[in-house]
Amino acid sequence: MTKRSMRQITLILSLALLPGYALAEKSHYEDNQDSYEKHRDNFDRDDRRDHSDNESLIQLGPRPFYLVEDMDESPLKQKLQSCANGPFKKTTFSIAHRGAPLQFPEHTKESYQAAARMGAGVVECDVTFTKDKQLVCRHSQCDLHTTTNILTSNLANKCTQPFTPANPITGEPAKANCCTTDITLNEFKSLQGKMDGYNPQATTAAEYVKGTPNWRTDLYAGKGTLLSHAESIQLFKKLGVKFTPELKEASVPMPYRGNYTQQDYAQQLINEYYAAGIKPRDVFPQSFNLNDVLYWRSHEPLFAEQAVYLDDADTPADLPSTAELRTYAAKGVKIVAPPIWALVALDAKNKIVPSEYARNVKAAGLKIIAWSFERAGPLKEGGGWYYQTINSALNNDGDMMNVLDVLAKDVGVIGIFSDWPASVSYYASCMNFK
Repeated sequence: MTKRSMRQITLILSLALLPGYALAEKSHYEDNQDSYEKHRDNFDRDDRRDHSDNESLIQLGPRPFYLVEDMDESPLKQKLQSCANGPFKKTTFSIAHRGAPLQFPEHTKESYQAAARMGAGVVECDVTFTKDKQLVCRHSQCDLHTTTNILTSNLANKCTQPFTPANPITGEPAKANCCTTDITLNEFKSLQGKMDGYNPQATTAAEYVKGTPNWRTDLYAGKGTLLSHAESIQLFKKLGVKFTPELKEASVPMPYRGNYTQQDYAQQLINEYYAAGIKPRDVFPQSFNLNDVLYWRSHEPLFAEQAVYLDDADTPADLPSTAELRTYAAKGVKIVAPPIWALVALDAKNKIVPSEYARNVKAAGLKIIAWSFERAGPLKEGGGWYYQTINSALNNDGDMMNVLDVLAKDVGVIGIFSDWPASVSYYASCMNFK
């Protein structure tokens, strides 16, 4: 079955289930509205203070300047060079993807702080849950073996699949599988974040965790403070940025332990913003699961105004049809987020232009966020998966800025996820985006 067929089935089931969602319980917004209104003025003052205190701290570092200088000569390059002296500002066009994981361990306090200092106006916490049903920031429910030190800690024996060394005789690679549902929140907080990666040839756990790609770095990986989702909200509030939590797919059967449903999970995410007094207009909840977006649409309409339906297409053949896009819009989806490659194509002159899919999304009345800039590594031989539709037009890192310009001006995206937000922040500041 193709991804498109699976998506069509999911859409049909989603629409069939939606009335049931509406009847399940009254909106939690109604339950929490009094609390929200009570604290609104205080948090408005906090937001203004945090924004003004952090505006002067934007520091982009050398990478954006390197990318601009690496561009082929063009009017765009000249324009970007003219902005070298700033000023640079925080911008919601620059969305921090897992923080700043090009050089900092993803979803850690240090990675988030770096992203905010680079001008990201929106920061992402991918949300999953622990054994005791507490929400935490991790890209996947079962990635602790590649993103933390769990295999070299005293919690290693709690992993779903403890470390198994590589077998040089059979060629079997080293294996492990450690999930947030293997441990409690307190145990999770005792771990140290590390750069995502592993060594498949490892014969010891210590060797296994040393697998950082050579185009990233372990220079800042000596400290990686893990956070619960609630802690990330407080940190982002202090940093003066907006919030984009992504509800990750559960790796355990749902309902979890018999009574924790997918709807409970989706609602718990929103409830933690109520508890912190965060305004719905500052939150962009995301999911690859259409049912989650429809649940928010039915039960939390204010938060759903900026809910993002993520597209997991692997190839152009997997992209949703025009009819599917219009159905999303008809059911209240406002924003879709496909990978970069889905939004760009090459014309007859090998020039980067908006793709047919990008035009279809706009025609359906949907807004677009793209993912993920700075995640492909060096572009000397094309950009790999993230740029698969335009690889033949790429031969140096500076070409990234040309892609960014097409996404911003021709496709009209409202924001771009980046593993190193400084690069997008530089462009957005130069073009005077908000």
